[in-house]
Amino acid sequence: MSSREAALRYGGVAIALHWLLALLLVIAFGMGITMVDIPGITPQKLRLFNWHKWLGVSILALVVLRLLWRLTHPAPLLPAGMPAWQRQLAGVTHWLLYLLMLAIPLSGYFYSLATGFPVVWLGVVPLPVLIGKDPELAEILKNAHYFLNMTLLVVVILHVGAALKHHFIDRDDVLLRILPRIGPRRAK
Repeated sequence: MSSREAALRYGGVAIALHWLLALLLVIAFGMGITMVDIPGITPQKLRLFNWHKWLGVSILALVVLRLLWRLTHPAPLLPAGMPAWQRQLAGVTHWLLYLLMLAIPLSGYFYSLATGFPVVWLGVVPLPVLIGKDPELAEILKNAHYFLNMTLLVVVILHVGAALKHHFIDRDDVLLRILPRIGPRRAK
């Protein structure tokens, strides 16, 4: 990728992490909504809870990796004609997405601990038990986890809506910056 191209679009690592996280977040969100609607305690519900926790831990690790990558690899330049308020809102939205993607798995992790269920990633790697069972704290963390997820849902809808607005209404390259390349690259 040329230096001019690098200034106009995300690199392969950032693109891969973006779309992998998007996919895992959709799966984890869907799983979370599904598992809480299953009445009682069933093997299927317990399986979904474990998979949901494993996804949460994986998402947390990938978000940390993505954030470290982002801090060392600046985002591509926004279109020159974009109003200042849109630039500021884009920056705030991206950092809010990172914050929520960190806070949600952490709230779920501590919620699980507060209910008395340690987290064992992929059924193999036990995560540290940092707090003991605490039903009152569990209720607070459960509500926080739900609120943070609903906030993330709203921010993601705004994020996707803004990308589509830029693509279809403004007709700029904002959306294209994060899309994977398909097909051969053109020689310049």
